[in-house]
Order: sequence, then structure tokens, then C-alpha cells
Amino acid sequence: MDFAKLMSAQINKAKQSAPPADSSKKFLSRKELEQQRQAQYRAEQEAAEASRREKIALKRKAEEEEAEREAERRDKRRRLEEETRQRREEEAEEEERRRRKRLGLPDLPPKKAEGEDEGSPVPEDEDIEEEELVAKLRALDEPAVLFGETHKQRLQRYKKRIGRDILKASLTDGPIPTTLQLVPEKDMKVSPTLPKDNQGREFLFRQLASYFTMVLQEWDDTLARRTIEVKTSYPGKQAYNAMVQARENLRPLFKKMEKYDLPDSVLEPVVEIVLAAQERRYVDANDGYLRLSIGKAAWPIGVTMVGIHERSAREKLHESDKNAAHIMSDEITRKYLQSIKRCLSFAQTRWPPTDQLQLMG
Repeated sequence: MDFAKLMSAQINKAKQSAPPADSSKKFLSRKELEQQRQAQYRAEQEAAEASRREKIALKRKAEEEEAEREAERRDKRRRLEEETRQRREEEAEEEERRRRKRLGLPDLPPKKAEGEDEGSPVPEDEDIEEEELVAKLRALDEPAVLFGETHKQRLQRYKKRIGRDILKASLTDGPIPTTLQLVPEKDMKVSPTLPKDNQGREFLFRQLASYFTMVLQEWDDTLARRTIEVKTSYPGKQAYNAMVQARENLRPLFKKMEKYDLPDSVLEPVVEIVLAAQERRYVDANDGYLRLSIGKAAWPIGVTMVGIHERSAREKLHESDKNAAHIMSDEITRKYLQSIKRCLSFAQTRWPPTDQLQLMG
């Protein structure tokens, strides 16, 4: 390689990278070079800051436009949902009108406009003067006037509070509060046959509610009389949790008895169980519980149909639901039937039988 050409190239490169010299000055001082460097750095920083601000402004503008488009989409979706709902209501109303016309029923009443119900006057026999209504609300420790509340809304709030107080006053004080009027212990003995009249069934439900209330109350009192060591032990806590669980699971049974809609297929075995428990025949009561929970229905085991010939007694598999297991009907029924069994287990320890053969295992 030619050394002269290499040196010439390096000298030309240094001349090109060097800053343009002032025609008036042949040399630059270190201070001037530093000032030039600082000015170039500030220019670069200002350009970078301007670029960053421009990017932020573009991003903010894009986000605002996207938010506006999203708001428009939500409004459009809400309008479409409202139109669809109104159209469905109109179609359902029109279908109901055609059905009523076809069956000869009276037509539907005219639909009330929005807000018409709130402004409609209150009947004279149900209305209360404003001053008297405010005084009654204050006597019940209720707010006299709520923000934006009309006179009719205030009257409805007063009636709702009165209704709650009446319902609370009608509930019994026991492990399971109920609207059924409990009977004394001497009248708790149930009859082995189900009454046919409504008055007799109502009294039967009162007897059943009274018996289970007495058993739960005795169970709670027995657990409360234990010592602190027994209460705080693991078996003691388990016993208390079993009592609480049985009490909570019996609430649906009490609700059914309050509404008088307990089916006879369940009521008859429950009456049999309670009657046997009241007579301290706990083995018989347990047998009634097993018939109620497991049932007498045939359980098919193996092949029930082979070829063209039926097996003998195959028709027993399709009998009525009288022998079906009620414990398999639904979860709520299973829980309160198991709670009845737990009440039986406690009752035989609280009221032991005279015949030791009647003790359940």
C-alpha cells in the first residue's frame, strides 16, 4: 500500500470533519468550541422535545377520537336494545290482545305513561295528611322526608314499615320464627290419620311446628348447659354446628307448612315419624324415615330387558311415585329430611324410651 496516498486520505478526512473556520479568524479557542458544542446540543434537545410533544398530541387526539367513537357505539347499542325491548313488549302485548279476543276475555287496560303512576292521586280511604304522616314516620324513627320523595312514595314507605312491624309481631319467638300459632305441649300429640278439612290440616301443621320448635329449643338448651371445656373442644363444636345446620335446614319445611302446600306424600310419613317419636318408639320412627327417604320403589339391578321377552315383575319398576324416594327429589327436601333424622337422634337422648328395644342404633 502506498503510504503517501494513505496519509493524504487521512488529512482530507480531518479537513472535512473540522468546523468551518471563520474567515476573520485563523484559529478557534477552546471556549468558542465549547459554546458551539453547547448550542448544537440545545438545538438537538429542543428538536427532540418538539418531536415528543407532537407525538403526545397525536396520541391524545387519537385517544379522544377513539373515545368518541366508543361513546357513539354505546349510544347506538343502547338505542338498539331499547328499540328491541319495546318491539318485543309491543309484540307480546299484541299477542296477549289476540289471545284475549280469541278466548272472549276483556281487553288489556290501557298502558300508563311513564311517570303517570307517581303523579296519580292517592284514594281518600288510603291517604293520610302530610303532617300526620310525618309525625307517624318520626314516631317510628324513620326519616320524615327523603330527598326527591313525593307524598305517595312517603305513604308507601310508611305502609311498608307498618307491614314489617305487623309481620314481625306475628312471628313466634323460637329457634325458627314462624307465623304458625304454636300449641301447648299437651296438644302436640298428632293424629295417625291425615285430616281432610282445611281447619284440621291447619291445626296439624301447628302441631308439627310446635313439636319441632320444642325439640330444637331443648337441643339448644342442652348444648348451652355444657361446660366451657366441652363447648370449646372439637366434638363440642361439631355438635353445635350440627344443631345449627339442622335448624337452618328445617326452615323450608316451616315455610311450606305456613303456606299449607306440603304434599300428602311427604306429610303422611312426617306425621308417622312425629307420632312414633312422641310415643318414644324411635325404631318405628326411624323405619318411617327410611321409607320416606329411601322409599319402596324397585331398584333395577342388572339387565332389565333382554331380547323380546320381559322379565318377571318388570312392571314394578314403573309404579306410581307413591313408593319413590323423596330424598332424591330435590336438595331442599333432602336437607330437611336429614334434619328430621337429627331431631330424632337428639329426642331419644333427651326423652329415652321405656322399652330399650326402641333405641335406634
